[in-house]
Amino acid sequence: MSFLIGENMTGGYGGADILTNCTIGVEQGEIAVIVGPNGAGKSTAMKAIFGMLNLREGKVLMDGEDITKLSPQARVYKGMGFVPQTSNVFTSMSVEENLEMGAFIREDDISETMHQVFDLFPILKEKRNQPAGELSGGQRQQVAVGRALMTRPKVLMLDEPTAGVSPIVMDELFDRIIEVARTGIAILMVEQNAKQALNIADKGYVLVQGENRYTDTGKALMENPEVRKSFLGG
Repeated sequence: MSFLIGENMTGGYGGADILTNCTIGVEQGEIAVIVGPNGAGKSTAMKAIFGMLNLREGKVLMDGEDITKLSPQARVYKGMGFVPQTSNVFTSMSVEENLEMGAFIREDDISETMHQVFDLFPILKEKRNQPAGELSGGQRQQVAVGRALMTRPKVLMLDEPTAGVSPIVMDELFDRIIEVARTGIAILMVEQNAKQALNIADKGYVLVQGENRYTDTGKALMENPEVRKSFLGG
């Protein structure tokens, strides 16, 4: 049993099911990556686990507790952090204010966590008083991830964290994600850059039309000839 698992998830928006009997799980300190073609249901699976999609069948368990009926807000209080692909920073607020907003559920001193985020993303410390809207795409992603970390989550969920950033910035973001996982946080990530993502993944899920087509370690999926041919460009 994984620390966080969406088990046999079936559901969608309105009448049509996007997910069919889909299972996604991740352990603490592990990086799990969801890959697959466009329209495969990758982001939908993530949203289902975070409570943004009602399931017709299946359940979501976190640390053995059934959280299927909980709202996204309640899941944040349970220890889930979610970084959406777009509109994930408050553009008119400074970097520091964005991070403070991330700590809205906390009543203790947040300064130590703020220092940890600045250690992880030194550029944010440098630009702490700058409006987030003036930052580059990669720097905004760092703000979004940093803000999610301010809640001190047990699980960090990232929806295409490297979308629209340069290869250099992508490599840097992946390095930071590895560092976060090493602190014991579970990372669940949807990623279009499948090769690079599977390279850092402990576990990988290849979705096709809302179903699990392949589930294995990142390394095994990289070496699977069918996966390479169909999803990784040979």
